[in-house]
Amino acid sequence: MNNSSNETKQSGRYGTGFGGQYIPETLMAELDKVTQKFNELKNNQQFLTEFHDLLNNYANRPSLLYYAKNMTKDLGGAKIYLKREDLNHTGAHKINNVIGQALVAKYLGKKRLIAETGAGQHGVATATIAALLGMSCEIFMGKEDTDRQKLNVYRMELLGAKVHAVTSGSQVLKDAVNATLQEWASRCEDTFYVMGSAVGPAPFPEMVKYFQSVISQESKQQLQEQEHKLPDMVVACVGGGSNAIGSFANYIDNPSVKLVGVEAAGKGIDTDLTAATVERGSVGIFHGMKSLFMQNSDGQIDPVYSISAGLDYPGIGPEHAALAEANRAEYVGITDDESVQAFEYIAKQEGIIAAIESCHAIAYIEKIAPKMAKDQIIICTLSGRGDKDVASIAKYKGVNIYE
Repeated sequence: MNNSSNETKQSGRYGTGFGGQYIPETLMAELDKVTQKFNELKNNQQFLTEFHDLLNNYANRPSLLYYAKNMTKDLGGAKIYLKREDLNHTGAHKINNVIGQALVAKYLGKKRLIAETGAGQHGVATATIAALLGMSCEIFMGKEDTDRQKLNVYRMELLGAKVHAVTSGSQVLKDAVNATLQEWASRCEDTFYVMGSAVGPAPFPEMVKYFQSVISQESKQQLQEQEHKLPDMVVACVGGGSNAIGSFANYIDNPSVKLVGVEAAGKGIDTDLTAATVERGSVGIFHGMKSLFMQNSDGQIDPVYSISAGLDYPGIGPEHAALAEANRAEYVGITDDESVQAFEYIAKQEGIIAAIESCHAIAYIEKIAPKMAKDQIIICTLSGRGDKDVASIAKYKGVNIYE
């Protein structure tokens, strides 16, 4: 399913041609239906009322924009605000997009949701909404990820979802996406694929951005109320890029706001054990889209590595590829060691146990904030909470908390 080359003229494009729809014929008609329904629902007042009601009264929005005064004082430079997506129901930003896509599925008359997941947060969110809306749910997760995120596997099963451990390829997120696409192609009549990241064939990158843009919509308004100005910089971790595109969306047209996506450098950008796609990748076609991917000279997708299951993806969403190409956003790599240090740093400084994904962004802020002026402002999105990571971080540090 990697390199099907069936493309439509009306498909979503970014920059110099990133995006598109490179998928088998079996899914074209279904994608057209999804695109048409999504475009229709964006102007449907009943849908929008239902969506915002669930965001506010179920997902616990708006999320806090929290002034991290201890970190600000300790680092001695720019003022740091944290957009607390970790406080959402299910503990991450994923719920925003899942509510939106599940409602699209409902309006399409679908009864079954399927999804891929890496760290498990998207899977948990999908299982949560399926339970709420009375739909059946199946989640595809790489075997490697089911082993390192056992807590989230159990949470999904507790919510009534069936979890499939994917044993093909490297047994991580990219393989889970492959398996979910294959499942959708075989059974799209009653099934909706809830894509978790800003990747895949159109309209998924646009849909994910639309539903996640609530993050930057809120942060912009909240900072205006607290500081009466725009931030100087917005920082967010990036795997496929749903958290970052949502964090950036309402600032893209404000050139004074610097946008920084923080990728997983793993053991180092110059090693084979990395997932820093923008710095190391090249243009290719995979998972139904044209974007930047970690691949060899033959166009085969290379294995990638990160301590973070949620950032362990060999590509990046097409709009991120376009933002990087246009120099509108900068993408930087942070290593495992740096992110683990940041995991401990934010816990001790602010009393927040943040997801290891988010701690890649925190590690970058530790480097950049001291170089900025005291009257400058950084907003960093905490994409999720770190309960799921405590055991694996302890193990990384040589401690088995279950002994």
